[in-house]
Amino acid sequence: MQTQIYINGQFLNAASAKTMDVINPADETILASISLSGKKEADDAVSAARKAFDEGPWPKLTGKERAVYLHAIAEGIRAKRDEFSQLETLDNGKPLPEAEWDIDDAADCFSYYANLAEKLDDEAPEVIALGDERFTSQAIRQPIGVVGQIIPFNFPLLMAAWKVAPALAAGCTTVLKPSHQTPMTALKLAEVLEQVELPPGVLNIITGAGAALTGNPKLDKLAFTGSVATGTNVMSAASQNLTPVTLELGGKSPLIIFADADIDAAVEWTMFGIFWNKGEVCSATSRVLVEESIYETFLQKLATETAKIKIGNGLEAGIKLGPQVSEKQYLDVLKYIDIGISEGHRLVTGGKAAEGFEKGYYIEPTIFADVSEEAIIWQQEIFGPVVAIRSFKTEDEAIASANNSEFGLAGAVLSLDKDRLNRVARRLDAGIIWTNCSQPTFVEAPWGGRKKSGIGRELGHWGLDNYLSTKQITDFNSAEPWGWYQEGS
Repeated sequence: MQTQIYINGQFLNAASAKTMDVINPADETILASISLSGKKEADDAVSAARKAFDEGPWPKLTGKERAVYLHAIAEGIRAKRDEFSQLETLDNGKPLPEAEWDIDDAADCFSYYANLAEKLDDEAPEVIALGDERFTSQAIRQPIGVVGQIIPFNFPLLMAAWKVAPALAAGCTTVLKPSHQTPMTALKLAEVLEQVELPPGVLNIITGAGAALTGNPKLDKLAFTGSVATGTNVMSAASQNLTPVTLELGGKSPLIIFADADIDAAVEWTMFGIFWNKGEVCSATSRVLVEESIYETFLQKLATETAKIKIGNGLEAGIKLGPQVSEKQYLDVLKYIDIGISEGHRLVTGGKAAEGFEKGYYIEPTIFADVSEEAIIWQQEIFGPVVAIRSFKTEDEAIASANNSEFGLAGAVLSLDKDRLNRVARRLDAGIIWTNCSQPTFVEAPWGGRKKSGIGRELGHWGLDNYLSTKQITDFNSAEPWGWYQEGS
């Protein structure tokens, strides 16, 4: 199990010799004691990335040459799929089948951006028509430079892939900082980097000192996924050096269920939308709006199916709901449940820590009904297996309620009326809309939100665009001198 940080192609311990215990949320045992980066390591990592970009071969390679490394990283992850998956479950708590799914997606992400890197070689400069025939101009795209990347705890290796793969494909060099709660698969990724002989300094991985990283003036870009509060701090630090940022922040995504929807499918998508990954999903459809005529029937079916969810250690067969990632997250979710109860909302099922566990951060899947729009559990992101539900009468009412949020990451709508699906999808104020489903995510499609849910888009070619800078090159082609300084001109 890798416990050292990775800087300039070398595994190192922090100069301070400080370490940090990583806790298994299933049983509260110490999974590992890892080297804890400080400001020195953050600065060293940025300097290594800076040298690799300014002096090293990476940005000078063709896209096809960089793609060879990206394909090799993808294959390296696939070769260690079982190891990565087990470690992800131990570190994060998610059920093993979900972890396996994530690891597969992470490998596919590197393959996808390897293919896009190859296409960069075929990208012709854009010729620009000018009003003065003596000049010709073209626009080209080049790697933006050195990038600082900070990722959250909910999808550790997958979030690393979402950021690292497009940056490397573009020709950038990077410093990656995983969450202090789930650093293990990011550190294991460094083993793959070493195996494929990625040039030193191209990708560096540190385990702390996020503030030192975001404030470093040698960075050309910052990319962050996490909470609104931390994202605000990242943006503030970046502003001191006018460093451009991409932010993927929180959400409180709505799911609208119309009376003509398949009610059994609606129940399944509702459960997947909030209980998948223990509700630790930024796009989780945690606000559910159900048309009045099917409201009580839907609640009854949802409660019946939710009661069947098997809770436990994610390494055990058949588990659908693992522990929250940490004690802090566990206590935060329980606090919100207590608020929902104290505010008088109807508790349909759940509402407390799961019984039968002496250790671990397990919470019952929890459903609140008849929740008002003013309720804290309706407005604020809980990031746990807690869903708030209310009824509506009209389409306009449902859309207005769905859009009445400071967040705008995602939304979903269920109906058998295709015209309605299209109409409502276009009116929902969010960056990602699902129709007749919730949460499916594909590397080919753009990901990102509006309002307090963030700035910019990841995935697809939009993810690659984040790490490319457009440059104008203008030529003077006339045989005659420009002559502005000549006498009489």
